[in-house]
Amino acid sequence: MTEVTSTPRDRRGSVPFAGAGRARYRRILRFAAWYLAVTWWFELFLPRIGLSRVAERTRSARMRRFARAFHSLALDLGGLMIKVGQYLSSRLDVLPPEITKELEGLQDEVPPVPFAAIRALAEAELGMSLDRIFADVAEQPIAAASLGQAHRATLGASDAADTGMSKVVMKVQRPDIDLIVDVDLAALRKVAGWLSHVRLVSDRADAPALIEEFALTSLEEIDYLNEAANSVRFAEEFADDDRVSVPGVVWERTTRRVLTLEDVTAIKITDVDGLIAAGIDPADVAPVFAEVMFDQLFTNGFFHADPHPGNIFVTPSVGAGEGQGVGEGTGTGADKAGQRSWTLTFIDFGMMGEVPATTRSGLRKLLIAAASRDGKALVNAMRDLGVLVPTVDTAELERATTETFARFGGMGFAELREIDPREFREFGLQFGELVRSLPFQLPENFLLVLRAMTLTSGVASALDPSFNLWNSVEPYAAQIIRDERGNVVQDVARQAADAARVAVRLPNRVDELITRFEDGTLAVTSPRLEKQVARLDRVARRIVSALLFGALLIAGAILRPDDELFGTVLMVASAAPLLHALFVGGRGR
Repeated sequence: MTEVTSTPRDRRGSVPFAGAGRARYRRILRFAAWYLAVTWWFELFLPRIGLSRVAERTRSARMRRFARAFHSLALDLGGLMIKVGQYLSSRLDVLPPEITKELEGLQDEVPPVPFAAIRALAEAELGMSLDRIFADVAEQPIAAASLGQAHRATLGASDAADTGMSKVVMKVQRPDIDLIVDVDLAALRKVAGWLSHVRLVSDRADAPALIEEFALTSLEEIDYLNEAANSVRFAEEFADDDRVSVPGVVWERTTRRVLTLEDVTAIKITDVDGLIAAGIDPADVAPVFAEVMFDQLFTNGFFHADPHPGNIFVTPSVGAGEGQGVGEGTGTGADKAGQRSWTLTFIDFGMMGEVPATTRSGLRKLLIAAASRDGKALVNAMRDLGVLVPTVDTAELERATTETFARFGGMGFAELREIDPREFREFGLQFGELVRSLPFQLPENFLLVLRAMTLTSGVASALDPSFNLWNSVEPYAAQIIRDERGNVVQDVARQAADAARVAVRLPNRVDELITRFEDGTLAVTSPRLEKQVARLDRVARRIVSALLFGALLIAGAILRPDDELFGTVLMVASAAPLLHALFVGGRGR
């Protein structure tokens, strides 16, 4: 993991960096200060003096002006400003369409760096001329991103023989990107410090902590050795999964600023026409992609945090789909045996996330609650994740969530589009007021999770407008429940075994205690000790019986839906320790 270091300052200690860096820093801060002031005036001050209608009437136009201004700023400055714009464009869940629509194509508009500068940087990093390493290198980039750009190349004969690869992609960082990232992070940290003093923001999120999370991923993203290691780890996670493939790394031609990978270019995942031409039904790709992302987030805990369409290909199997369109042959991109004839190929592992075990458990609970349309369980899962302050009264939120499930739960995007917009508007106003009244907050280490989940939903919907996320969530949640049920049964079995061992050992230990008392080897100060020890013996036996009763009953209830006979036997057997606890253990009182 890349360590986040403090930003260096000039000798006056006022503004970090010098020259172009200082100008860039100040430009970002001026932009942020102006729009924060505008937002404060319209959203906080005017409503306090009774002019909330003015704020509401101008809100849409102000959002568009902000988005257009940020769009221009990001394209002009590049660097992390492009990343910030990408993130804002993906937050369809919290940001208005006036902002997300304006910023959604930002990444595709990044101007490329002239090849001469790319060549100079790559040769300095690799220590020799590109002509000695590659048989050829395409000067026209296949992708120009905010932090680097990629060029197709062909390995020289010796490297091709050693690696088993010939066609590769050489990914090279933009010149001076280290300095640009440092400047941008310094400016973003300053803005986060401002936001931490705004109660409306600080009650919902720890802005400085979120920026540090963003800083960590950004610094890791400009370390191509880290990206290469992530690629290898991701490949190992899915080594036995025929749904996923990952490009190989040419380690001999990889440094911190140059990354050489196997060229795995195929059909862009959202290229519907290309998929159909290859005999692959886009509607079959959507649920598989969603399941793969679910596995990363809820099971593996190591996930691709930037799964936008440019980073995922659909790769047909060799010979699959030739001369065959959807509706011909298998019609689903499957071979004659009914197996899937394509894989999802992931690239660009610079932005990866890890979900801690506790957060992963909360996400699994959230998924199960959503799949079962359980409003109360959903709110409890949100609390476990840290999205809600633990002490908040959530009765109204539970009611609203339950009503939401009752009205909209299980609907796909196509079905939701058919609902009367006035109903959505009325629901949005009611639910929005509730959300604003409760202390929601954005936990640390959650930024990338939200990004991955948002992009997953967007890509799946682009593949199939009628895609219903519930159809993927429900069977996945059911499998999680089955897995966790097995874990619960194992825990109950272990507890029952422990209780049985205690039951076996306890009488002997009590008898030994009484014997020592009778022999006079146990010092006592109370003449009632023998009676108390006998009572302890009876109580202990009853406790053990009660534990065995509970363990058998719970295990039977859990197993009965899947194995009615065995579950029933366990539940009936639980009656024996229950009778012992109620009657036999109570004798002699």
